[in-house]
Amino acid sequence: MKTIEQIAAELQGYDPQALSAAQVNEFLARLVTPVTEAEDVGLFDALGRVLARDIISPISVPPHDNSAMDGFAFDGSQLPSAPLSLSVVGTAFAGKAWTGSVGPGQCVKIMTGAIMPAGLDTVVPLEFVKVEGDRISLPAGILQPGDNRRFKGEDLMEGRAALRRGQTLGPAALGLIASLGLPTAPVMRRIKVAYFSTGDEILSLGEAPREGAVYDSNRYTVYGLLRRLGIEVIDMGVVGDDPASLEAAFLQAADAADAIITSGGVSMGEADHTKALMKQLGDVAFWRIAMRPGRPMAVGRLKGGRSPVLFGLPGNPVAVMVTFLAFVRPALQQLMGAEVTPPVLLQARSGEAMRKKPGRTEYQRGTVVREADGSLVARTTGNQGSGVLRSMVEANGLIVLHHGQGNIAVGDTVDVMVFDGAI
Repeated sequence: MKTIEQIAAELQGYDPQALSAAQVNEFLARLVTPVTEAEDVGLFDALGRVLARDIISPISVPPHDNSAMDGFAFDGSQLPSAPLSLSVVGTAFAGKAWTGSVGPGQCVKIMTGAIMPAGLDTVVPLEFVKVEGDRISLPAGILQPGDNRRFKGEDLMEGRAALRRGQTLGPAALGLIASLGLPTAPVMRRIKVAYFSTGDEILSLGEAPREGAVYDSNRYTVYGLLRRLGIEVIDMGVVGDDPASLEAAFLQAADAADAIITSGGVSMGEADHTKALMKQLGDVAFWRIAMRPGRPMAVGRLKGGRSPVLFGLPGNPVAVMVTFLAFVRPALQQLMGAEVTPPVLLQARSGEAMRKKPGRTEYQRGTVVREADGSLVARTTGNQGSGVLRSMVEANGLIVLHHGQGNIAVGDTVDVMVFDGAI
């Protein structure tokens, strides 16, 4: 397991006083080691879990050539340039094979999903034919040989990988596993993340208001962000600026969790017990990140217990959410054993001018909508102060103004990190 100093030495241009957003993610990718323990769970319990190994298809899907729709199956080589007339010699239903024989000038009425009778390769939909007694006629030019036939293994061929290790199982993946006849899925164990807020100024819900104090919103936003990832959350409440209480909280979390998240107490130069204890109990780096909001951040590992990864986030509510989405979320996905992919950035026209200094990444809370002309337009949700949580509630994404960008004019192209269920 590499130390903070070893990882820092591997990064070109590493400066803890002025890290770019890209350098933060590169650092965390080297710091985090995925869990290895796996278990088999039933499909109803597998939603959102990370696949522990490739699933190899034990069967072909579909298991046979079959009809893609209700209609009449026939030998497509008979398709002439003139209209075709065929006699109906039977009906093929889904669920069992039709065992009759079909000769030239004949066809079989067939239902969607029914096995294609031997020698037949084309299906004409019901609505395309004229039926007269036991004969059908179809006009020329509406079909090509092989139309409306699904091939054996068209979806999956026996022996091929159906799903790859590291995929997060969504509803479609559960259906795919079920289509293979598999009742369980091999998944990585759920990781445990302990979280607590720090500071004597933080009130828990139910406490009486007092001058200079604020109610703790961060516990609830972080809890929601973690649960969206399918993580087991250990809520440790609010811990005041008391060395003994803070040490006890860190040690308890280290014994129980794979990662620890705190908010508050990591600002540069802050006379605070949290930073001192992080240094005492772990191998921790303190950063100034070239970003807005969310400049101060601490990362590392605690030395005791499970040696959990530590994320010390800033205290302001929006800064907590932005640093989580930009850095902590992908790091936790890696810890879970999931395939980590960069966030999808949607390109849109800026609907307003934005002031921006090159040399830092800014995350503006905003909305992206489709205008009447079909173009996507992004606008901010108002006050961008790092304590204004309402503007995050009203947003459907973060307008990402990249490290090298300067001022944005109306009509300029901007990237938007769409929330898409993340928050």
